[in-house]
Amino acid sequence: MASAGLREELTCSICLSVYTDPVTLTCGHSFCRVCIGDALDTQEGSGVYSCPECRAEFQERPVMEKNRKLCNIIETFLSTHPAEEDVGVSCTYCDSPVPAAKTCLLCEASLCEKHLQKHSKSPEHVLTEPTASLENRKCSVHREILKYYCTEDAVCICVSCNLAGEHRGHQVETLNEASEKKKEKLRKLLQKLTSTREETEKRVKSLQERRREVREKAAGETERVAALIRDIREQLEALEKRVLSEISRQEEQVSLRVSDLIQQLEIKKEGLSRKIQDIEELCNMTDPIIVLQEQESDRTDFCDPEEEDIESDEDEEDTEDRDIDDRKLCAVDLDEGLISVTLHAGLAGIVTAAKRRLDAPQASDILLDVNTAGNLVDVSGDFKTVSWSEINQSHPETPERFQNYNQVLSTRSFSSGRHYWEVEGSKSGVWGVGMAFPSIDRRGRQSLIGYNKKSWCLRKRSGDQYLVIHDSKVIRLSHRPSCWRLGIFLDYEAGRLSFYELCDPVRHLHTFTTTFTEPLHAAIWVGKKSWVTIRSWD
Repeated sequence: MASAGLREELTCSICLSVYTDPVTLTCGHSFCRVCIGDALDTQEGSGVYSCPECRAEFQERPVMEKNRKLCNIIETFLSTHPAEEDVGVSCTYCDSPVPAAKTCLLCEASLCEKHLQKHSKSPEHVLTEPTASLENRKCSVHREILKYYCTEDAVCICVSCNLAGEHRGHQVETLNEASEKKKEKLRKLLQKLTSTREETEKRVKSLQERRREVREKAAGETERVAALIRDIREQLEALEKRVLSEISRQEEQVSLRVSDLIQQLEIKKEGLSRKIQDIEELCNMTDPIIVLQEQESDRTDFCDPEEEDIESDEDEEDTEDRDIDDRKLCAVDLDEGLISVTLHAGLAGIVTAAKRRLDAPQASDILLDVNTAGNLVDVSGDFKTVSWSEINQSHPETPERFQNYNQVLSTRSFSSGRHYWEVEGSKSGVWGVGMAFPSIDRRGRQSLIGYNKKSWCLRKRSGDQYLVIHDSKVIRLSHRPSCWRLGIFLDYEAGRLSFYELCDPVRHLHTFTTTFTEPLHAAIWVGKKSWVTIRSWD
């Protein structure tokens, strides 16, 4: 009893086994190092740690101190009290635990090899594999050994149940026969389950491989985009320096021109000041002789007021000088055109280089084929816009023309590669965009895009709702339209046709996945008072 009590004291409260490498927390409780480590790991990120036994809380992960005394006690205890070996079912007649070889259902006793040799060999003493559960081996009604299996009630029965009990007259089998039949069923089920498990394992491996591929692809895309953005940033910085340098250069040139003009005007102003001073002095003189004599000297350049023709010539010269100065002043300015062209050319070069590095799908130049347009369809002169027409267009009869619906195909088809284009539709009315094989029917309901196996359609319906349609199967999208501009992306080899709403942020609406067996044409359908325009993204 003392040994059992000591074992209990030396038992970890987490794994319920004798401590292995015991450590002690600051609250005084001890645990196996691995056990408490795993427990604290589960509390990571919760903001607080706690002792599994006393629930004492720690703001930081508690330090685990090795309990050396406890280690020594455990070592001594295990050396003097080895763990008791589980012998399973023990012999009923042995004093110490000895494994039983058989169990007698009649005697309700288990026997080791030694006692089995002395046991009765008569038929009523039925021997079975060692078991401690004898109650389920006997009939609960007659307390007799179960020998038969009632196939009608699916229960094990004794002889009395079969001859005079409630199972009399039922179809019965011996336990071995019934067991073999059930084993056969179980083997078939096992085979099926094993096959299903193998298939599941293959799918798990496939998904794991797919996840690995996606991670690698994501890492590659991340690095590629980051490198592109870094390069764009460097190019923008270089362009900024170039444009700012051009602005500084022009500013310096303008400043020099202005300084030169100012200097010229200062010289002119000094000459005018001297003339004004001379004239003022003459005007202030009281001696007429001096005034008249001074007029004839070289001191001033003014003339006799009576010489009107000469004065008129001087006025014209002054006006011409002013005009020249005004033109010079107008010319003294920044060349904003050069700055804008430099900036525009630099940005265009950066964008072009970025598109080339992105290996982006081409912004396909899609034109509408008037020869396929229905008679209530009006195609614009640039072959980019299709709208519903109240007036029958009376298009010429052609094998390619849609006879029953207001729809049209593009002149261009796509049989390989990745392509992208954008469309914008009217806010009012209903319309649809998508793609179709050239072999699509041109008459009847089966010619409407989306309502056959040869076309795929995203439709904007009244009430602001999107539908996606293929082979007459309609799916209502939960997302309500936020804008009326869509991006369409085709990856022919991958068999993917995707639709995106070009709002902020861009939202994926739906992707059709299939195997394309023919070239694809862009397709547009318009309802009453609606229109759709194809827009190029470059």
